[in-house]
Amino acid sequence: MHLWYSLVDLLLPFEWMQYGFMKNALLGVLLVTPIFGLLGTMIVNNKMAFFSDSLGHSALTGIAIGVIVGNIFPFVEIKPIYSMLVFSVLITIAILVVKEANTASTDTIIGVFSSTAVALGLVILTRNGGFNKYSGYLIGDFLNISPSDLLTLGIVFVLVISLWVVIFNKLLLASMNPSLARSRGIKVKRYEYLFAIIMAVIVTISIQWVGILIISSLLIIPAASSRNIARNMRQYHIYSVLIALISGLSGLILSYFWGTATGATIVLITSGFFALTFVMKLRLGPG
Repeated sequence: MHLWYSLVDLLLPFEWMQYGFMKNALLGVLLVTPIFGLLGTMIVNNKMAFFSDSLGHSALTGIAIGVIVGNIFPFVEIKPIYSMLVFSVLITIAILVVKEANTASTDTIIGVFSSTAVALGLVILTRNGGFNKYSGYLIGDFLNISPSDLLTLGIVFVLVISLWVVIFNKLLLASMNPSLARSRGIKVKRYEYLFAIIMAVIVTISIQWVGILIISSLLIIPAASSRNIARNMRQYHIYSVLIALISGLSGLILSYFWGTATGATIVLITSGFFALTFVMKLRLGPG
């Protein structure tokens, strides 16, 4: 971290960047937003926006499970992030398993799981008025990110980028043309589960900084904006990452001066990008 602090002092000699929490937040934004930009492209392509939203909302139940375990076993200290991770992965697998049964449409299944998870989480956490200490997860706080959090993010960043490079082509084919993918020996179900679990882990880890209420927006809007103007798959990914990164940096700086929630400010800027690219798409026409 000392090297990072020295680099920031050299490249950004501004008064507002002299604080340790701003330097930490800046690094957090640089690690989180590119991941969101990448994953968002596949989410938009696969029409999984509702699914990503349900993961964010169900985080409340993950926190609640941690609280219950802590009450039953008071000698066991469980951080909310761990219980959220376990629950998010489990509910992701449950949604995919039920979806394969073809008893209802995908959006109906996701809606049932999401609504039930949110309700259960709220019932547990609001018991005896105890919800206030968890309300911070609703809006997140990028300025509260710690060096240990940054280490976790750094590891996740490297793993996701490495995995993306290895599986992207197969993942794209499996999502765009499952029949063709199967004919080429690609295990479509395996890649579907893998991507969904990756998404669950990223969403869960980032919730404490971005916020439950808007985390799906940060996943979807940069990719949706990029799709308005991209002419090919390479541009689609590059634009999405750039929009997410620029929005993240701008939102961090503006939230500092405005005194607003960083995650929400970032999302507002991504919304501005969507409006701009939408107008560009209308003027340029189909390409």
